[in-house]
Amino acid sequence: MIIVGELINASRKAVKEAIRSQDAATIQAVARDQAEAGAAFVDVNAGVFEDREVELLGWLVETVRQCTDVPCAIDSPNPAAIEAALALHRGGALINSISLEQGRCDAITSILAGTDHCVIALCMDDQGLPETVDQRLAHAERLVTHLTAKRVAPDHIYLDPLLQAVATRPTAATEFLDAVAAIRTRFPEVHCICGLSNVSFGLPNRKLLNATFAAMAVARGLDAAILNPLDERLMANLLVAETLAGRDEWCERYLDAHREGRLCA
Repeated sequence: MIIVGELINASRKAVKEAIRSQDAATIQAVARDQAEAGAAFVDVNAGVFEDREVELLGWLVETVRQCTDVPCAIDSPNPAAIEAALALHRGGALINSISLEQGRCDAITSILAGTDHCVIALCMDDQGLPETVDQRLAHAERLVTHLTAKRVAPDHIYLDPLLQAVATRPTAATEFLDAVAAIRTRFPEVHCICGLSNVSFGLPNRKLLNATFAAMAVARGLDAAILNPLDERLMANLLVAETLAGRDEWCERYLDAHREGRLCA
């Protein structure tokens, strides 16, 4: 499972204050903790600072890259902020995100073309969030066709079928799972990703819902997720689910985690 650590986000109060005061030590501690817990990318988001986003997103990238070799997921809808942040990033990053909304796709694709950067591609257009599997698959088809035509490698594409909250849409989880299975069948070289905690929004005991859904999603083909890698139970559930889904040859990662005490009972 490819983990995108979600914790350096300006919507979180402590992180917002650290960004505002440019407290590098606090940001770097969060980045290191996520990397050590297994994050393959560290998400950085300065979106609440609209007037200063370009400046502060760049500062976040530089600050994180000073303390870890784990690449950043550069999280912004603003092409100018993404381009400025990429200029400060050593090596390939993950761009979070593009969609089929007018103007958004082409502007960011032009930044991506022919590079080593990866991209999260949201299965939505100007009509809003998709509801059915067919809608998601149609959006996925358009996104993959567009990106590969612009020389983005298929394994650099992370399709997000857009997981919604079951509290407001009771069939949201099953619709999403069916979409993941359909997309992975149609595009086996492309990754599938989601913001995992979306499923539990508005409900109590969110960690239980998230961990249970994570195992279900792995079984249907999800191979990447934006989540809190410091949640040890969730990380253990993901590892166990991958082992049971046949994605852990000879159970080697499971056995390593057992020996290291990383499997929560």
